[in-house]
Amino acid sequence: MTSETSDTLDQAMARSQGLDTLLRDLTDRAVGRVPGAAACSITVRRADRLMTLAGSSGLPSGLDLRQYENGSGPCVDAAETGSPRYSADLAEETRWPAYTEYALATGVRCVLALPLAIDGETGAALNFYGLRPDCLADGREEARVFAERAADAVNEALRVERRQASAADVRTALLSRSVIDQAVGILMARERIDAHLAMERLRRASQHTNVKLRDLCDELVARASGGASRRRQ
Repeated sequence: MTSETSDTLDQAMARSQGLDTLLRDLTDRAVGRVPGAAACSITVRRADRLMTLAGSSGLPSGLDLRQYENGSGPCVDAAETGSPRYSADLAEETRWPAYTEYALATGVRCVLALPLAIDGETGAALNFYGLRPDCLADGREEARVFAERAADAVNEALRVERRQASAADVRTALLSRSVIDQAVGILMARERIDAHLAMERLRRASQHTNVKLRDLCDELVARASGGASRRRQ
């Protein structure tokens, strides 16, 4: 791996505002790094179906989608088998006839799909597209090295996102609990009832109005706070 490749990907990680931004940056950089590449995309299986997480600028949207619809193509094969797929010239390709016809219509003549080792995913691939026959041949080693580094970067970004999502869930739960407790306290003081009865009344009101309990409590707290502010004025 060249130090330049490593540096640019590390910089992409540092600048990234999230997984989507990182992946778009990676695919654009992949096109710049791999000789003969005109476009690049990242395929990952999620919820039991393949999808394109990101694509470089200039990537025809149907190039990957047609493969997923047909269940056949270099990206699909690489993701599902864990082995690279290379087609030097789609005009002479016989493995994926339905996909080949569409790809040729977009001007693509050469395809290289490399499997990505993504934690917790059952299939992923980094896909390169070229506009001339065998134009990716000289860049296959560079593409392989880039794919290895890209997998490391994507795995790290996924881990960060999972941690952030977990922290956000905890914050949301704490905020919900806090506003519910406040609403219970308001009802206890207003109606002179205990906490259990106050909670039951809130639950029944939530079900009757078809409003989420947290939203109902939030509204009650907001009204009480507004009334208190006006009294202080």
